[in-house]
Amino acid sequence: MAPHQATLSRSISLFRAFLVEQSDPDRFYSELAGDSVRQLASYVELDGARVLDVGGGPGYFGNEFEKAGATYHGLDPAVGDFAASGAEVRGMVRGSGTALPIRSGSVDVCYSSNVLEHVAEPEAMLDEMTRVTKPGGTIFVSYTPWLSPHGGHETGPWHLLLGGKGARRRYVRRNGQEPKNRIGETLFAISAARSMRWTNAARRAGAVTIIDVLPRYHPRWACWVARVPLLREALTWNFTVVLRRCATTE
Repeated sequence: MAPHQATLSRSISLFRAFLVEQSDPDRFYSELAGDSVRQLASYVELDGARVLDVGGGPGYFGNEFEKAGATYHGLDPAVGDFAASGAEVRGMVRGSGTALPIRSGSVDVCYSSNVLEHVAEPEAMLDEMTRVTKPGGTIFVSYTPWLSPHGGHETGPWHLLLGGKGARRRYVRRNGQEPKNRIGETLFAISAARSMRWTNAARRAGAVTIIDVLPRYHPRWACWVARVPLLREALTWNFTVVLRRCATTE
């Protein structure tokens, strides 16, 4: 597997793939999954690791984790829908991120990509991800802050001007249907500050140590924006926290 390189060309490539998310989802999710696994591998050895992907979606991430030598377990509340549509669901179970049906301290890596903003109680999901991770294991959480350009997902960037409900009404008028991501129902206005409050509280309690805080898709020279309050809400695009579970955590 090629090593992860947080370069400007990599950021441009991911942005171009993002532009075809709706028209060519295979290209987008395949490229994103490959890049994500390479990025995670820069923090932890994946060969032989047991990985839980919270909100894994259909197939793409599982394939890339297995190529890296990991034992992959995906969890998603929509597994039945994926199977009904013919998508691959091997290694996946149905469940909620805020009540993981996983034994405590049983995985080497607990990973989540673009899920936390879809959970009404993000602190509960972070608690659960920490619980199921072995002492010394790695927790990787990445999500889209509400005040970023893509915070409203398909209703963005109008959510910044009209608010979540106004952007949703605009979407319905223009498209004749509801957006997949509906504020207060399937999408919630989470901030980078909120997850950092949880992270710092967990660190002070001796549950985790912080390995890195970064904007997931940025080149390395631009990663400093993730550490600046207020600025990180608008400029990180995808806010990421990498943690290690402490051996003292019960």
